[in-house]
Amino acid sequence: MTVLPEGYAFVTDPEAIDLDATHAYLTRSYWAAGIPFETVRRALANSFCVAITYQGAQVAFARLVSDRATFAYLADVYVLEEHRGKGLSHAILDFLQGHPEFQGLRRWALFTRDAQGLYAAHGWKQYPHPDRMMTIDDPDVYR
Repeated sequence: MTVLPEGYAFVTDPEAIDLDATHAYLTRSYWAAGIPFETVRRALANSFCVAITYQGAQVAFARLVSDRATFAYLADVYVLEEHRGKGLSHAILDFLQGHPEFQGLRRWALFTRDAQGLYAAHGWKQYPHPDRMMTIDDPDVYR
């Protein structure tokens, strides 16, 4: 069981995830700058989402896109700047990686520009066979 600092709480109920707060952060993030609200709404509706709240406000978030049998893609992980340094990103990863619905998966994946150390602390490694991975990237899709 993942323990959060006093006053913080996990939220997984889709109705309780703050869509406005999630969009507000993602639209200013380096990976989803300018993302339309409707795109965020659809993404959350089709993902397993977890947020962390403090005094009723959403301060951290992550989502998994998964078949819950073989694969999970971790996306949109963030902690608001004023709540960083409290272990929330570690807690959210522990929560997701320990969640009963995501045990026994053959592969997890993510993309990050600057948080390799965080993920490495939770067992993530660079993909050992980059020659096997292919993507279609459109980094300007929201512009």
